[in-house]
Amino acid sequence: MCLLEIQGLTHRFGGLCAVSDFNIKVTEGELLGVIGPNGAGKTTLFNLITGVYRASEGAVLFRGSDLVGRAPHEIVKLGVARTFQNIRLFKELSVLDNVRVADGVHAGYGAMDALLQLPRFRREESSGRERSMQLLERFQLDEYANTQARHLPYGLQRRLELARALATRPKLLLLDEPAAGLNVGEVDRLMDLLREVREEFRPTIILIEHSMRFVMRMCERLKVLDFGTTIAEGTPEAIRSDPKVLEAYLGEETPR
Repeated sequence: MCLLEIQGLTHRFGGLCAVSDFNIKVTEGELLGVIGPNGAGKTTLFNLITGVYRASEGAVLFRGSDLVGRAPHEIVKLGVARTFQNIRLFKELSVLDNVRVADGVHAGYGAMDALLQLPRFRREESSGRERSMQLLERFQLDEYANTQARHLPYGLQRRLELARALATRPKLLLLDEPAAGLNVGEVDRLMDLLREVREEFRPTIILIEHSMRFVMRMCERLKVLDFGTTIAEGTPEAIRSDPKVLEAYLGEETPR
């Protein structure tokens, strides 16, 4: 079943076309990788899907509903979550509160319930705290629950960002360079964790990543961008030897 369909997506910054006529269908449960050199338009694509930018042209259909023109918080409520290339935690908040904020996206109480501490507010806050602690335990972060996020080691901050995204209960999870800054051992643990996440939470995943070792092992299909344009699409095995991809990464024409 198609979860996400992008049709003719184009975005311009003045005279620069950052993404040009991007098209793709992503099936439910798939793990798709988007790769390409720096400046290829990969993060811009994520910003278009999540409402950070409004597309110049095209449609982003999520479960049949066009996301173009919707605010980021509305898109999160529909079931789309993301992480960032540069970690964007609430660094002054505790680890637990970072996850609780995300869980609160689906809170069913209003401002008056919170202001007057009405029973519905107290019930939902209690259940939200319990769900958040369960996520921290699942990601082996529970011992840091009361620690400010900025005090976590870098690798654990990456793990917390993933836990926070999952707290929104996404159907579609966008991961922007999840292995950035991690050493080889941490990357291996991340791959194991993502396999467990797919098994337990069953999100559809699109990831941007520069580590070829990571994408070749994890992704079922790859889409390759260069200067905002799709230059190749296929299985990791096919992409590995594609002349256009080699040329884009090596910066010179490959021999024929």
